[in-house]
Amino acid sequence: METIDSKRQKYQSICLFVQIPLILYVMAHCPTVSALQLVAFEFENFRGEKVELSGECKDISEKRVGSVIVESGPWVGYERPGFTGEQFVLEKGEYPRWSTWTNSQCSFSLGSFRPLKVDSADHKLFLFENAGYTGRKMEIIDDDVPSLWAHGFQDHVASAKAVNGTWVGYMYPGYRGRQYVFEHGEYKHWNNWGATAPQIQSVRRVRDMQKTFCFDGVKPMVR
Repeated sequence: METIDSKRQKYQSICLFVQIPLILYVMAHCPTVSALQLVAFEFENFRGEKVELSGECKDISEKRVGSVIVESGPWVGYERPGFTGEQFVLEKGEYPRWSTWTNSQCSFSLGSFRPLKVDSADHKLFLFENAGYTGRKMEIIDDDVPSLWAHGFQDHVASAKAVNGTWVGYMYPGYRGRQYVFEHGEYKHWNNWGATAPQIQSVRRVRDMQKTFCFDGVKPMVR
């Protein structure tokens, strides 16, 4: 004869058996809801004092930033406080020194950070030759483009529309030079994306929770 305790254990086992497939389904099909997390370290190779961020930080200038770990993201770091200066896209991964987030010889640290808005897993970007969405037009859908020239489009990009997804544009082919972030929205003039000249020669997608592109062959570790 079953006792009350044995019946309870049997019932709990049945409930767990039923719940496991549901848990696995949710994990496979639903996005993980977790706080964005970035850790900035004072020195290279994750040494020295550290600052943990779960939201935008307008001024981290009192702390030198020599290395970064992005636990979840993506984020964009800026050369100076107040989200100004050069931009550096930081996707999930480890950045043990400044050369892993940029190939610039001028930007040795970061002054502010904010999470990037990733509105869709799909990606569509329109680039225009002239300001105000005029002139020649290039449509890019779910692809990275290491060279606009190779696709018959010159480097003169003066306006853009990010229809889906988040993108990063680069001044030079091969994802080199200054970076410019294109979150979902319209950019009528190159000043709207923080550029001082209408020059973009390569673009790529920014994908949430993915390993990042590195400039010097150092591959960040995806956790």
